[in-house]
Order: sequence, then C-alpha cells, then structure tokens
Amino acid sequence: MIQKPIRNKFFYILILILLFIGNGVFAQRAVVHGRIYDADSNEGLPFVNVVVSGTTIGTVSKEDGSYHITGLKPGFVRLEVSFVGYENTISPEVEVSNSKPVDLDIALEKSNTELNEVTVSASLFRKTEESPLSLKNIGISEIENSPGANRDISKVIQSFPGVQSTPSFRNDIIIRGGGPAESRFFLDGVEVPNINHFATQGASGGPVGIINADLLREVNYYSGAFPADRGNALSGVFEFYQVDGNTDKLRAQFSVGASEVSGTFDGPIGENTTYIFSARRSYLQLLFSLFELPFLPTFNDFQFKVKTKLDRKNEISFIGLGAIDKFDLNLDLENPDAQQRYILSTIPENEQWSYTVGAVYKHYRENGFQTIVFSRSHLNNSAVKYLDNDYSSEENKTLDYISEEIENKLRYENSTRVGNVKINYGANADFVTYTNSTQQRRYYSDGILDVNFDTDLNLIKWGFFGQASNKILDERLTLSLGIRLDANNYSSSMLSPFDQLSPRLSASYQLSPKWSLNFNTGRYFQLPPYTALGYKENGVLVNKENDLKYIQADHLIAGIEFQPQQNVVFSGEAFYKKYSDYPFSVNDSVSLANLGADFGVIGNEEVRSISEGRAYGIELQTRIASSNKFNLNLSYTWVRSEFQDKDNNYIVSSWDSRHLLVLTSTKKLKRNWRVGARWRFVGGLPYTPYDLEKSALVEAWNVNNGPYLNTDQWNTKRFDAFHQLDLRIDKAYYLDKITAKFYIDIQNFYNFQNEDQDILVRKQNENGNYVTTDGGSRYVLDRVENTSGTTLPTIGIILEF
Repeated sequence: MIQKPIRNKFFYILILILLFIGNGVFAQRAVVHGRIYDADSNEGLPFVNVVVSGTTIGTVSKEDGSYHITGLKPGFVRLEVSFVGYENTISPEVEVSNSKPVDLDIALEKSNTELNEVTVSASLFRKTEESPLSLKNIGISEIENSPGANRDISKVIQSFPGVQSTPSFRNDIIIRGGGPAESRFFLDGVEVPNINHFATQGASGGPVGIINADLLREVNYYSGAFPADRGNALSGVFEFYQVDGNTDKLRAQFSVGASEVSGTFDGPIGENTTYIFSARRSYLQLLFSLFELPFLPTFNDFQFKVKTKLDRKNEISFIGLGAIDKFDLNLDLENPDAQQRYILSTIPENEQWSYTVGAVYKHYRENGFQTIVFSRSHLNNSAVKYLDNDYSSEENKTLDYISEEIENKLRYENSTRVGNVKINYGANADFVTYTNSTQQRRYYSDGILDVNFDTDLNLIKWGFFGQASNKILDERLTLSLGIRLDANNYSSSMLSPFDQLSPRLSASYQLSPKWSLNFNTGRYFQLPPYTALGYKENGVLVNKENDLKYIQADHLIAGIEFQPQQNVVFSGEAFYKKYSDYPFSVNDSVSLANLGADFGVIGNEEVRSISEGRAYGIELQTRIASSNKFNLNLSYTWVRSEFQDKDNNYIVSSWDSRHLLVLTSTKKLKRNWRVGARWRFVGGLPYTPYDLEKSALVEAWNVNNGPYLNTDQWNTKRFDAFHQLDLRIDKAYYLDKITAKFYIDIQNFYNFQNEDQDILVRKQNENGNYVTTDGGSRYVLDRVENTSGTTLPTIGIILEF
C-alpha cells in the first residue's frame, strides 16, 4: 500500500519537549516481592538465596517461600535465585518503581547435579530441553524501549534473526523464508489466531498489533524445534506471557502512543484473586484525515487476565483478547493525485472484529502438574467494493464478502518427572465452524468467473502429543524426543492421524561451561486455511474434491553457541526446510506460500495440494543484555526461499530476501534517560511484473478494480535493497505516587525512499473521463512512479499511578 509522505519538520520540537522537562525524584524505594516455589509441585521453597542481578542486594526466602526486597533503584531488574538441589535461575525482567510494588513469583526446576559437581551459572538467555536452539526470549525492556517499534510486539519481533522485515508498515510474520501463514501464537497457553488489527484472513499480518505491552512479561519466539504440545505451525511459534494483577491495591496506567490511547487497571479481587484489564482506542482516522491519506482506519481492542489461586495445589486463570476494526475510504479528498486515486479505486472498505477468551486450569502434584485449557476464538471479516466507488447501483458491486471463523478448543497436558526424565503428554480437540458468503466477479484467461456461494462448514480436529527429555553424561548431553499426531473429519485424506505423524528430536551437548553444540530435526504439519477448506463452486466444496491435504514441512537445524558471560551470547545456526503438499492456485498457477503480505483474504479459491518448496540459510546473532546499562542485539540471516511453479521448476518465493541484517541497541544514561537505535538492511525482494495486455481490457480492469500480475513471470524481477534507521529517546520519572515516562521515536531517520513497483492507472482526458481504444474495449494505462518512505516522528506518554 502507498503512503503519502508526511511532513516531519516538527520532530525537533518534540525532542525539546523532553529536554525542558524538570528533573525527577530519584529516591531508591522500589519494592519487589513474591514467592519461590518448586515448578513441579508448587510447594514454596524456604531459605532460597535471592539477589538482584548485578548488585549485592538480596534476601533469603521464608519458610513458605515468600521473599521481600526493598530499597531498590527504580528501573528494569532481574533476580538471581539459587538453592541446593535446583537449577540456578534468573527471573524474567520486571520494572520496579517507587509508586507500586512488583509481584514476581519464580519457579525452580529440580537439578540432577550432585553436590560435589561443578554448578553451571544461570543464564539470562534461557533455553529448554525441548528446544535447545531456535528459541529466543524477549524481555520487557526490549519490548518497552525498542526503537522503531512503538511498544508493538509484532514490530519488536522483526529485530530477531530469521524474521523478515519489510519496507511497508505491516506486521506480517515471515520466518526463515516461510509464508506469512506459517506461525502460531499463544497467550498464557491459550492459542490466539490473530495478533494484529486489520488481519489478513488466512495469514498473520496487519498494520498494528493487538497485544498491549502494558500486560506483557516476556515472549518466547521459536523459529524451529517446536515443542510437541504446540501444533499446526510450520515456521514459527510465539508464546506471550502476561503479568498478574497487583496484589496490594488498585493501580492504573494511561498511555498515549504512536497510534492509540490506552488505559490499564489492575488490582486484587479478594484475598486470592487478581485482575488486570486494558482497553485501547486509535486516533489514526484523525491523523490520516489530517494528512489527506486516502484511507481512514479505526481500531479498538481490549485485553484482560484474572487469576485465582484456589488453594496451594490449584489455580485458574481467565484471559481475553479482542479487537474491533473499521477501514473506510477517504472519499472526500479534493483533487486526489494519481497514487490516491489508485488506492481509492482498488481497496475495498472493510470491517473486522475478533476475540479470544479462555480459561487455564492448573493442578499441581508432587512431581508434576496437569493443565486444562479451554478457549473460544471468533473472527468476523467483511468487505465490500464498488467499481470506482459508485454506490448508486448494485450492478457496480464487484465484491461482497462476509466470513466467520469460530474455534472452540480443549487441550489437556500432563507434565511430570519420572526419575531424571521430564515427560509431557496430552491431547487436544477443536470444534470449528466456518461460514462464508462470497459474491465476487473474477477475471481469468478464459473470461469472467462469477463466484457466488455460501458455506457453513463444521469440523472436528483432534491431536495427541508427547515429549520426553533427559540430561545424561553428567548433564552435559540433553536429549528430547517428541511426537505428535493430528487429524480432522474434513475428508478421508485428513482423517487418519498417522498420515500426519510428526516426530521431532533435539540434542544439546555442552562442550564446556561456555560452549555448546545444538541440533534439531522434525516433521511438522499445518492445516490449510479455512478459506480454502470452505471454498465452493457450483455448490461443491471443490478443494475437498481436489483431495486437499495438510501442508508438511521437514526441518533440519544445527547450531553452536558461545556464552562468555552471563549476559553475553554468540550463536550461529544453519537451517533447511523442505515443504510438500502446499496449496497451489489452479487459476493463477502460484503457490499460496507466496501470498499473504497484503490486505484481503488468502485461499478463497480453487487450490490443489501439489506445490513443493524449500528454504535454507544461516543465522548469526550477538546479544548483550543488561537491564539498566547497555543492550545490543545484532543479527544477520542469509536465506534462500524457493517454491515450484506450474512446470515444477523451483523459482524464488516472494520472501527470498537473501540478506537480513538488524542492529538494535539501547543505552541507559544518567537520571533515567535512555537512548536507542535500530538499523535494518533487507535484500531486495522479488516481485512479479504486470500483465499489461490483460490489465488494459476494460472488462478485466472493471472486475478487479485494478491491474493484474503476469503469473507466467512470477517473481522474475527484484527490487533494490531496503534499509532504515530508527531512533528513540526515553525519559522516566519515578516519583513517590506516580511514574511518568516519555519517549520520542523517529522512524526512518534519514528518510530512505524505498523502491516499489510502479502503479498502473487509467488515463483520463480533460473532462475526467477514462480514455479507451479498440472501440472502447481497452483502457489507455499510464505508469506512475511509486516510492514509499518518510521520516515519521512520534511521541509517547505513559503515566502509572
């Protein structure tokens, strides 16, 4: 999508706002308290050493496992916890302040190390037995202070290795050369289908994230080595963990960000229950109207968590996440230019709402715990388009679309230890309703196809999983073997779980306390999008007749890691992914793996499970993490991504960027100032030229509201490389009753102009009528140069009471 450049001459004024704010109060009265407990039994652990990382400040837990640390300097901290018979542990990052105590409960894992053996120091960069590589942990300071992200976790993710970064303002999740539909998202263990506003149905992206950073504690990002309990993913798994509500009294936080205002409230409900709730409202419609942009988006979202500790062995949490989005066209523009006319003529008006609500119940035993997760997700997506936005006649309507995806999910997990072996097993069942009412005219090589159908599809999906992990050879070698089976009742091709048998093996060998070798291989399956499962022609589920199958991806990953210090790590990984049975568009002759990074719907067409692909490359990363000092995240990815065309020849995919280089760094200064920068370099992405002959046909253009790509020359062209510098300045005031934080974020500081494909527009005469030839059967088309990129300064204000 094209953005009209925004004047940025005022961003120096925004910087001065911070410079002239008076000095704050810097008393060291911050408090952190909580409980240290056994991760398996939930029993409190007494006499545990608890120290604030990087300091000598600490305490020892009481007999019930509780601890209390006072006199801390406000800012981001981690706690180091050590206890005989348990793994040394470093806590997730938290922000402490004078105005409110922080609750932080820390779970300790049992250790098999004998007392007379050398104890390995805890690491800030946690990895699990199941996923010793391709797992990155993102702390709260990285989310809060990441330059160019404006506290949007979907943008923060783009600083990590393997994650595709695009010149556009969208948040598509593209990992290691895979498509935007290949990732899964979990919020406190509850699967969430959509994490972005204005989501592309059948994929993952959108322009703004739904998840509010106010509620986040940390994020685990897997680009491979997925645990067996996380199914239906081919390229990425994201686990978002939320904070619990405050146990003392009602607290409030108000924020003004780059695109929205928000309010967050948390506190206790009785003795054993806490809550936290947030709501956000965008002001993008006002800004876009002010800058005379041709589209006017509005979004609202909510998020909550309620947690109850029923007793010492039982707890239950209720979580919710929802969004309401509306995308209108700015039809009141006076004298729109060629780019604005192009956008107005091609983009439909869209309304979308979605929500996920769920309950997570945990029951602890002596050597493990059971988890039951029940959730419901609902997406409603509608779009309408009229030729030249002429609403005077239904004959001008070229698209009328409304669809719903409803998932009711139940998952049971049992985590236990048998001797030194960690075991996790369970099952899941999903009850799905998918409806679709589509009226659309499409133009193909053999003429116009009138797509007119209604679908009411009901599915039952089920799966079984298990994983066993153990440390042997004096805990130097860690092995983890997992298996998963998935099936559903859509068709006979998907009915047997043994056709979707998904084994995986991970291994990690510690060469020395600082060096380790890591390995993973696995086979993973993902269900095609519901849009493809429910597509009909002539009243028939045509893709069911085409024997649509699960998509398969085989992974092979090897890596090495060097950690010279507790907070410094260097890592390298080589990866290879082999795809099979990917849906392939019958009419456009292109694999759906190439689609999804734009607005609209993916998969609502006839497809066949015949496409194969591959993605391979290397990743290098350096991370230096220090909560209140210097942070560095330097990552480089070389990636190749290829999928077969209609002649079974491998061609580059739409995500074959080849080079991804990201440098992100922040520095804590005196008096609670912080500065940061992020520089991104992305190799030029492939693109497909226009089919000029087809696009010029009046009949074809009027059906599509725009030009057509030449699918016979798919991805034969390539853009120039993209690069961008983002800067950020933060200032915090930790007062007795209030914490006030301000930031200025400047995206694309040196105003890099990215090359996009020229747009095609219909030529108009002096009277505003479209010029045609060949007896009125063909439009005369003009090319308009298309670049994007602007220096975009924003200011943020956060007030905590």
